[in-house]
Amino acid sequence: MPKREKKQPKGHEWRHIENKKLVYTVYFVLRLSVVLMLVAQFFNGNFENVLLCVLTLVLFMLPSMFERRLHIDLPDTLEVIILLFIYAAEILGEIQSYYTQFHYWDTMLHTMNGFLCAAIGFALVDILNREEKVSLHLSPFFMAVTAFCFSMTIGVLWEFFEFSMDQFLLFDMQKDTVINTISTVNLDPNHGTAAVIVKGIQDVILVLEDGTQMPLGLGGYLDVGIIDTMKDLFVNFIGAVVFSTIGYFYVKGRGKGGFARRFIPRFQRKPAAQAAQPKDAPPQDGQAPEKPE
Repeated sequence: MPKREKKQPKGHEWRHIENKKLVYTVYFVLRLSVVLMLVAQFFNGNFENVLLCVLTLVLFMLPSMFERRLHIDLPDTLEVIILLFIYAAEILGEIQSYYTQFHYWDTMLHTMNGFLCAAIGFALVDILNREEKVSLHLSPFFMAVTAFCFSMTIGVLWEFFEFSMDQFLLFDMQKDTVINTISTVNLDPNHGTAAVIVKGIQDVILVLEDGTQMPLGLGGYLDVGIIDTMKDLFVNFIGAVVFSTIGYFYVKGRGKGGFARRFIPRFQRKPAAQAAQPKDAPPQDGQAPEKPE
């Protein structure tokens, strides 16, 4: 009897299969590193870090899961950057304390987040623009604007999440900033709206409920979160603008830009024109012939 062929999932035959050796190598190395970190944190009794490692392993599986479920093809460059982004944020940033050791670390990740989210938002609009069943036909300019708005929305929602964690669980995800100058209407002696400027602040002394005084010794006034939040949104804005501009010229030239193609996921379901094509018709350019049952 002839060997029975394994049935492939619906839509699998229409996906573009790339050389994923680089992605698999990066995935294996990062996953092994996280597993070793998980074991070390478990024996050290840092169970909060153990949960972060488990979360990281789950996040690592999302790109391939989205590819299978949504029938999309993530370019190798985009997939590798997503994996490195997750590792840099959770393992290096949180567990290895890169957020506090390197002040630019958080800024770098938020800039990359703005860039990547704009790429994803651009891909979503581009897929809908090409889908025959959807009556959506946006110009390249409005596609770029939509991608920009998508990226900024994700950035704002993340800042909402950080604020909520700080308010309800006291996590301090919105890192504080030490400043030497403040301007506030709360110090107006007339209780009006005139801002009083205080310069040259070198220390702040906290007076607790029991009268205990605790100097902070930070060399200035402690700003609670707002500067960090606005900086994150600003660099997210920069990343979103950069990719939206790249995407605009990519669509304007209808896919001629090789750089943008490395970051834009592609829809891999069978086009409607191919679905209506007779079985005995010759395959179109770039289409693999179907195997006989």
